[in-house]
Amino acid sequence: AVGALCRALPPRARPAPDTLRRAKFDRPQASLDFWRLLYALLKQIHGGKWTESDGTDNQIRFVKSALWYHGYGRPELYRLPSDGSAGSRELLLAFSWLLHRLSLLEQLLARNRVKTGDETSVCTCEDDLPNSQKGTTEIAPEYGLDDRVDVRYLQWLNGRLRFQWRSLHAQHQEQCKLLHKIHLFTSGSHMDQTLGHFSVIETDLIKQPENYKQLLQLLESETMQLEAFLEWKQLEPVYWQWMETVLDNMAEEGNMCESQDAHVEKSGLPKATSCCPWADSLTGQIDRLSRDLMTLRDQLHELVTHRKAAWYEKVKTREEELQKEWFSATARKIKESVELKLLDLASLCDPKKNKMHGSCRLVFRSKHPASGFGRSVSKEPVSAVSATEVIRELQMREASLERELKQLQEECRQRLDEIAEGLEGVICISP
Repeated sequence: AVGALCRALPPRARPAPDTLRRAKFDRPQASLDFWRLLYALLKQIHGGKWTESDGTDNQIRFVKSALWYHGYGRPELYRLPSDGSAGSRELLLAFSWLLHRLSLLEQLLARNRVKTGDETSVCTCEDDLPNSQKGTTEIAPEYGLDDRVDVRYLQWLNGRLRFQWRSLHAQHQEQCKLLHKIHLFTSGSHMDQTLGHFSVIETDLIKQPENYKQLLQLLESETMQLEAFLEWKQLEPVYWQWMETVLDNMAEEGNMCESQDAHVEKSGLPKATSCCPWADSLTGQIDRLSRDLMTLRDQLHELVTHRKAAWYEKVKTREEELQKEWFSATARKIKESVELKLLDLASLCDPKKNKMHGSCRLVFRSKHPASGFGRSVSKEPVSAVSATEVIRELQMREASLERELKQLQEECRQRLDEIAEGLEGVICISP
């Protein structure tokens, strides 16, 4: 199973099976190799370029930050030294966690597949953050900001990001125009009825036929990796059974350490004898304290019950007052907000509606398609998604985000007004 897993990984990040076996017994010789493996895999997942010349400390820092970003919360990994001299077993656990949690091999296969040049990424589903990151603003250990960041620097970063986003959008539009020209000029020339036109890579092969050897090598490499992945899927249960033995070894070593610590603590404690003169008096004091605590508990329970009744009475009176003034308006706003949230939730939980996510191939469709080689091109391919449907989904998502943004802006405005009221001698003018 370990060998099949190694063969299913990309060639540039493929470890030796002995690396995983050494990591099971926490051998320090495998630590550095495992850091490099995780660095190469996570770099590919995040779409970055990596080189073997990167420093070890930079690789380890990136791996720790990336694992924290994906929600890996085992503190033992973040305490590992930055020179890669220890912790191979912890790295094996992190690697296995990535396999299960992120579907690591599937993502790598999708990213390393041979591109036809006609793909585009489509995502109409909600953002799926790890559970450990929802509602928290924590930063990876040892990588937090020492000082507070200037607001002007954040504004500059925001402006730079918006400019790069616009540049990327313009480049994407230009790419779509060129792709449309290729599809339009080659319409009716393809033997496949579901396409009807050439892709970018097919057009390039027509112009430069000598490039077919390189394409053939890439396709053979991808085929070998897919075969290794199928072999891994058959042997995957064996690998997880092997990982259970790794956890058992860790538990046994942990129990041995705890027993040794307990033995040291017990040997350092004085042995109690039955002839201690202060034992009886101490027991009597404990009994008296227990009785006093029970009495205090009963008194507190009675006091809390009385306070709750008084508080409920005040709340009821306040509700009656609010109903006369602005309680109805506030309730109406809350009801509208809840209805909007329920609409979004219904759209998410609709079993008939499949959310689109991942890479799709762009196919040209015209009202009067030309036919080539005596064949007519079919109007819709199997499991096709029209651009109009994607645009409609994105517009609905945009409207939902706009409503949420306005609600958050209103809450921030009210909060700022409350803060401004508490400042004496300060006049705040809203923009």
